[in-house]
This record gives sequence, structure tokens and C-alpha cells, in this order.
Amino acid sequence: MDVDAAGLQAYADELQARFMALQSEALDLHERTRAVEVTEKSANGLVSATVGAGGELIRLDLDPRVFRDPDARGLADTITDTIHRAAAKAQDKVVEIFESVVPADQMRAHLDGDIETVMKQLAGQMVEGDDRR
Repeated sequence: MDVDAAGLQAYADELQARFMALQSEALDLHERTRAVEVTEKSANGLVSATVGAGGELIRLDLDPRVFRDPDARGLADTITDTIHRAAAKAQDKVVEIFESVVPADQMRAHLDGDIETVMKQLAGQMVEGDDRR
């Protein structure tokens, strides 16, 4: 029983330390995240998309040459692909910004809205904390 209590105390101490680090860095992390903007160009160079930290479209630029080929579906797919690639890179930057206080795989799961994975990771950390005794 004492061993389990010691493991739980160690885990609680680790969570408290992580929370304190997050709290002390919160404003800086928030500002750095808000400043994230990623611009990605399509493979053909005719589409440029800039997105923010959450993948929201900030700017879309189309080279006038896109209108030479009347393939609306192709243009739409190129735009969509370019935005998705920019959003993925923006997410990578956000994960990188938070890696000092949140493990990358946990942050990715959080950003993806995958609460089940986040909870499993937290439970796994509790078990690891228990194993460190």
C-alpha cells in the first residue's frame, strides 16, 4: 500500500511540476502560437495558401495562369491539397512550440480532438509513474 501511495505521490509531483511549467510559460506559448502562419505553394506553383495555427485560411493567392486550364475540379483539388499541407505544417509548429511542456504525441492527439488517445496516454503516464517506484 505504501508503495502505491509513493508512486501516486511521485506522479502527482510530476503533474504539479508540469502544470507549474505550463503556467509560467503560458503567456509566451500563447503568443508564439497566435503568431504561427504557414504559407504553402502547390506543386505547380500556381496556388499559395497561408494558414494560422488552427489551420484557418488567412490568405489564398491564385496565379492568373490557373485560368488557362478550365479544369475547375483540378483547381479545387489543388487548392484543397495546398491548404491541407499548410495546415499540417502549422500543426507541426504548434506541437514544436508546446514540446517543452506537453509530449508531442499527446499534443497531436489533443489538436486532432482525439480525447480517447489523450486519456489513454495520461493513464499510461500514471502507470509509468507507478512503475518508477
